[in-house]
Amino acid sequence: MELANRVKTLTPSSTLAITAKAKELKQQGHDVIALGAGEPDFNTPEPILRAAEKAMNQGMTKYTPSGGIVELKQAIVDKFKTDNLLDYTNDQIIVTTGAKHALYTLFQVLLNEDDEVIIPTPYWVSYPEQVKLAGGTPVFVPAKEENDFKLTPQELEAAITEKTKAIIINSPSNPTGMMYNKTELKQLGDICVKHDVLIVSDEIYEKLIYSGEDHVSIAQLSPELKAQTIIINGVSKSHSMTGWRIGYAAGPVEIIKAMTSLASHSTSNPTSIAQYAALAAYQMDGSFNEEMKGVFSERLEKLYQLLNDLPGVTCLKPEGAFYLFPNVKEAVHNNGFANVDDWAKALLEEEKVALIPGSGFGAPNNVRLSYATSMEALEEAAKRIKQFILKHQ
Repeated sequence: MELANRVKTLTPSSTLAITAKAKELKQQGHDVIALGAGEPDFNTPEPILRAAEKAMNQGMTKYTPSGGIVELKQAIVDKFKTDNLLDYTNDQIIVTTGAKHALYTLFQVLLNEDDEVIIPTPYWVSYPEQVKLAGGTPVFVPAKEENDFKLTPQELEAAITEKTKAIIINSPSNPTGMMYNKTELKQLGDICVKHDVLIVSDEIYEKLIYSGEDHVSIAQLSPELKAQTIIINGVSKSHSMTGWRIGYAAGPVEIIKAMTSLASHSTSNPTSIAQYAALAAYQMDGSFNEEMKGVFSERLEKLYQLLNDLPGVTCLKPEGAFYLFPNVKEAVHNNGFANVDDWAKALLEEEKVALIPGSGFGAPNNVRLSYATSMEALEEAAKRIKQFILKHQ
């Protein structure tokens, strides 16, 4: 039976081969260090676990409104007011089955055939695939390494056409960890307002910033920008709740209403118990997040130093998230490999270190490493990578 054309457009993930090989080697008993994790290595905090148990015991196991329970929506409204100085109402919020589902649903209600969405590279792997699934066209605009992987106003304006419907801004970024400051966001935002381009602001890593700077949402910079922005967020990274699958979107009422209608015919509603768990997350103080940030910050400092000591490797220091995105082009060339993908595959086979090739993020000269693992594992991984590079010199 022939599959639908829409799934034929999907690009297979370049990380699958590395991930599959790493699992195979582990099953064979090898000591594999996997640095591909896209989730915190902390368990969900105890108060959240207790809230989920309480919800189950109290019978909160039935359908909920498609857009989320009122209590959680209000908690999100309160969060925006406290953390981002943004005023939203409940009808401007939809709770979704993870932030990824918020993005997917948004593109489904937003895009018509051949509508263009500007995606700065490097990008999170699901952005272009979700745009294509909605019938849209991803337009990749390289955010250069010499500009800290950040798009300039000139580059954005040059990419806008009469078909441009939206731009995705991910700050702090996956995979680079880089973050736009207030001035940079305002410059990009003003261009979007000028050309009536919707801003999709993915802020899922807002609570994981190590530079001492505060997170700035582009929506808080002016009323015009707020009206032009859909914010995507969730509790996966901030409260180590990746498996609970609770995200949300905030923005204009008509878009949120359409997303809610679509969700009612797809997922019905986010998991009831997970919604009550997320409610508890937003009722906690910030001590858990500060603890997690402290651990990640120490790991970042150490791994950043170790990577920049490797022959043929250069690395920008990220401001947020929990990834490093070093450029390994020189090392790959000196080691005699045709490309980064082949180099990463050989590194896994020979030294049992799994990195994610940058080709899957639109940056073929780089690799992504997650430091959401123990300091001991990070130090050992750097040691093995150095051995591999020196062996192939």
